[in-house]
Amino acid sequence: MSERNPIIAITGSSGAGTTSVTRTFENIFRREGVNAAIIEGDSFHRHDRVAMKRKALEAEQAGDKNFSHFGPENNLFEELETLFADYAESGTGKRRKYLHDPEEAAPYGQEPGTFTPWENVPDGTDLLFYEGLHGAVVTPEINIARHPDLLIGVVPVINLEWIQKLWRDKSKRGYSTEAVTDTILRRMPDYVNYICPQFMHTHVNFQRVPMVDTSNPFIARDIPSADESMVVIRFAKPKGIDFQYLLNMIDASFMSRANTIVVPGGKMELAMQLIFTPFVWRMMERRKRALGTN
Repeated sequence: MSERNPIIAITGSSGAGTTSVTRTFENIFRREGVNAAIIEGDSFHRHDRVAMKRKALEAEQAGDKNFSHFGPENNLFEELETLFADYAESGTGKRRKYLHDPEEAAPYGQEPGTFTPWENVPDGTDLLFYEGLHGAVVTPEINIARHPDLLIGVVPVINLEWIQKLWRDKSKRGYSTEAVTDTILRRMPDYVNYICPQFMHTHVNFQRVPMVDTSNPFIARDIPSADESMVVIRFAKPKGIDFQYLLNMIDASFMSRANTIVVPGGKMELAMQLIFTPFVWRMMERRKRALGTN
């Protein structure tokens, strides 16, 4: 943690909705004039797309049925922790990009599914913003969770997460239902051991809960819409959170526990704006004081 060089991390599994949270933060940064260094979790995978497919085939032939993107063998946990530590200390560190599709790859003259070369985070950024699978991972060797000043978990109920992944991977990436289902099954042990435990370290968790039947996600034709969902927002440390203000501002919201507010799914972005804008204000005020520019 650092007053001079703060870090915000969004952690959640593929298809969990972290991209929507990132979009909300980008709007906050733009409105408040915050210059954020953006880090995508995919850029800390160990292998590019071709190598990952080769490794997966080799693992399957060797009898490994649980090969996935979730575990330490296929991710650069040490390098990610080093980036967080270096940024907190000096405002810089090593990063790269993962080029998901032809549109992203074209400016770099590279193939989709590859990484750009490592480069330094440019000088002069106000904070580091990470979005990906492993913003709060703790293992015997590393502790990434200790570095972010604000750590947010995005955690849909499991059937909704699977529906979202099936829809995205089939419609946008061309995979079959069988291929996506196989991926879901293979990564389950790593999901239990490396994704779920992160949410006990997060400061705020968002969990979208559908209000429609999702009992068989593998045959669902549509993703439940925001208006067909509720969002459970849990604060690890509720001291200082003005729940009455949130209840007044978000129609149909209610408290389910002393540290938990529930809001309609269609109000999730509004809730995030109301909750996180003051966090960002306080971060920037502390940074200015630490730099002596306040």
